[in-house]
Amino acid sequence: MKHNLVGIMGALVLTPILVTGCTTAAYNIQEKFGIEKRDILVDRVQDVAKSQTEAKEEFKDALEAFRAVVAVDAGALEDVYDDLSRAYDRARGQADEVRARVDAVKRVARDLFREWDSELDSYSDAGLRRASERQLRETQQRYEVLTDKMDAATASMDPVLTVFNDRVLYLKHNLNARAIAALNTETADLEDDVARLIAEMEQSISAADAFIAEMNGAT
Repeated sequence: MKHNLVGIMGALVLTPILVTGCTTAAYNIQEKFGIEKRDILVDRVQDVAKSQTEAKEEFKDALEAFRAVVAVDAGALEDVYDDLSRAYDRARGQADEVRARVDAVKRVARDLFREWDSELDSYSDAGLRRASERQLRETQQRYEVLTDKMDAATASMDPVLTVFNDRVLYLKHNLNARAIAALNTETADLEDDVARLIAEMEQSISAADAFIAEMNGAT
């Protein structure tokens, strides 16, 4: 029974809930176990940082697979194409996970700030209300910095995925030596794109770490 309860709690924290009524019920259950929206937000920011770290590595691997293509003999091209195609699929899957986890952060943050703001009128002490409202605004500002960086990193994934997808298709349709000659001239541009993507990811991960540290320090 205990293991089942832990599993249910974990699912409630990690699974995005789309229906407002279900979301409210899930929050109520979690709060009974001492899991506040603030804790869920921190957990989901941590999930984003983890996903972005993994995505960064997958994009690096995809770039290495691409480099292997431009140096391979024509006879081994099909095997290298298979490697590149798998690397692209992994990168695309990791990108989808990043997007989903960023959306999950935004949902719980929206609900957290809405609840916090609505509860300000429940204060009888005007000084405490002002202090709480100031803390709310400061937290929202830190959160906006975080979301700006998360959104920038997420947006930077799409152009790189588009480039990889085009090249995978090109190789699929042209498994011959002439495809290699056409691809070889584009390696430098692709390396620059991946380098910019990785820089965006690292900035977003750093912002997530800073946000988590500030939220934990506020307890």
